[in-house]
Amino acid sequence: MRLLKLAIRSHRAIEAAILLAAVALAPLGAFLLRFDFSIPTYYRPHLLLGVVCLVLGKSVTFVLFGLHRESWRYVSSNDLLRLAMANFAGSVLCGITIFILSPPGFPRSIYVLDYILCFGLTAWVRVAAQLALEIVRLRGARNGKTPALIYGAGDAGVMLAREIQQSRNLPFAFVGFVDDDPRKKGSLIHGVRVLGTGQDLSPLVARHAVGMVLIAMPSASGQQIATILKHCALARVKYKTMPPLGEIIDGGPIFSQVRDVAVEDLLGRSPVQLDTRSIEAAIADQTVLVTGAAGSIGSEMCRQIARFQPATLVGLDIGETPLFYLEMELRDKFPNLHFIPEIGDIQNQQRVEEVLALHRPQIVFHAAAYKHVPMMELHPFEAVENNVFGTRTLAACAAQFGVGAFVMISTDKAVRPTNIMGATKRLAELTINSLQNGGTRFLSVRFGNVLGSNGSVIPIFKKQIAEGGPVTVTHPEMQRYFMTIPEAAQLVLQASTLGRGGEIFVLDMGAPVKIADLARNLILLSGLQPDVDIAVEFTGIRPGEKLYEEIHLHEESILPTFHEKIKVFSSTPASYREIEIILRRLESACRSRNLGQLVLQLKESVPDYSPSSHILGRSLASQSSPSIHSLSVHSRDRLNSGNEPAASPI
Repeated sequence: MRLLKLAIRSHRAIEAAILLAAVALAPLGAFLLRFDFSIPTYYRPHLLLGVVCLVLGKSVTFVLFGLHRESWRYVSSNDLLRLAMANFAGSVLCGITIFILSPPGFPRSIYVLDYILCFGLTAWVRVAAQLALEIVRLRGARNGKTPALIYGAGDAGVMLAREIQQSRNLPFAFVGFVDDDPRKKGSLIHGVRVLGTGQDLSPLVARHAVGMVLIAMPSASGQQIATILKHCALARVKYKTMPPLGEIIDGGPIFSQVRDVAVEDLLGRSPVQLDTRSIEAAIADQTVLVTGAAGSIGSEMCRQIARFQPATLVGLDIGETPLFYLEMELRDKFPNLHFIPEIGDIQNQQRVEEVLALHRPQIVFHAAAYKHVPMMELHPFEAVENNVFGTRTLAACAAQFGVGAFVMISTDKAVRPTNIMGATKRLAELTINSLQNGGTRFLSVRFGNVLGSNGSVIPIFKKQIAEGGPVTVTHPEMQRYFMTIPEAAQLVLQASTLGRGGEIFVLDMGAPVKIADLARNLILLSGLQPDVDIAVEFTGIRPGEKLYEEIHLHEESILPTFHEKIKVFSSTPASYREIEIILRRLESACRSRNLGQLVLQLKESVPDYSPSSHILGRSLASQSSPSIHSLSVHSRDRLNSGNEPAASPI
């Protein structure tokens, strides 16, 4: 081993000597093969001339092809191709020289035999040298390093394996591959074996003392990732993953991009491809207003908008503290951004007019809304006042102050709603569409749940897991559409460039995800086993919820846009006069706190609205009860007992 290490230090001279020896042995072997290992005396001068000419000639062509500068530590198919070409060129050069200088009768078959032998020998010594270097490196690398398996023996896995093998600074020692294709089992890749499939992971981890599994499947679906996590959980081994293909930085080190598996990976969604030119043309050097700017979607909208260099970005929110933190973040990440925080309530017409008159925005992104379904079932009047009247106030002021585009963030719960929140968002869509008059472009963008938003299931599940469980889910078949927050914000920006006014855009949310599956996968992400380490309990559907959501109504025509992840629904908008009549009646119901009248007007304006039994019961009770306040307290007690827990997540 010491001699091998010494050889590595003086590798250039040794490499040259080995190549010369291989070149000299090749013609000798060619003559031996040509004459059945008994060279006649007559041909010995030919042998001497052949060895001299071939050694000199191939030394010249090897230098011309740059083989003397190549490192033997790495051998690729391109290296072997260049080696073959250099050998061929040397054989041709030597053949011409020997034809001119040699005595009569030089065997012509020697040229072919020499080329085959010389290429074989020089290629073999290159590969053998790499294997020897790899043995030295591996023996040294194992000391103090964590044995690691790479899950995925495709192109990404091979690149990752090569980088780990070649770097002395990485904390892992590469043990082998795991791949779910049984045909690859037992095969060798870069001298390392594919040890088995995911089903074999537990015994492999135990046998090789594996401390880390590196998942190298950047194009894997969410279901594939979930299956891999189950294998890792059963094997009780840590894991990391490569990002999706669209997020891999070309030319950058592969290992530096390896990260922890995130819940977003379980969706298997490909990164959004934006037409940045059209977005930049719409936003650059413009004044943009975002309402609900400190919320999950609103704050991400601000981050995405900041990338396109608006002249001014105005963030309007009723929450002082989160708006303060958003301002601090944006000033840190975008020092050249002119960001103005404004505190205010969209229901306050005077305040809305002040903000619009002061800043004169060209674009308004309206993300402010009450969105929690069970909470809005408890507070229907507040839902209408904020989601409907607040939106009307903001939209009417936008038209009054000449805003170019007004984009409202809507929800898939607005389709055939079974809850107050969905009904109010659908009525808000109808309200802004009725204001379309050729001036301000009023658009709505629908999408489903966003991962990690405030109050969503992900933070709740994580908290329950951290506390040791149980994780509570309302129903085994409950399913929802999910997107990441950045993906939703980016597609909203893209949709804002598409509409002429009056459209409802819907974002491609992929396949719906079962909430129970999401809960179990989150438990796996925590390195635990669902129903073993952490229990999953079902608590019953809450008021206003349905098992699945839809994305459009039957009367809405689905049309494609140029962007594959954005569709547009066109329908005949209600007239402004019709909407005003409905809104006046709703205002009357809110002033008198008449829940029955409120539900009736929502049903009249949104025919597909199916009130929950909870709301129907409250509205009937309100007709005979003199005290809405006492009714509200009674309803809260109902929700916190039996099969309707108010605090249980979706």
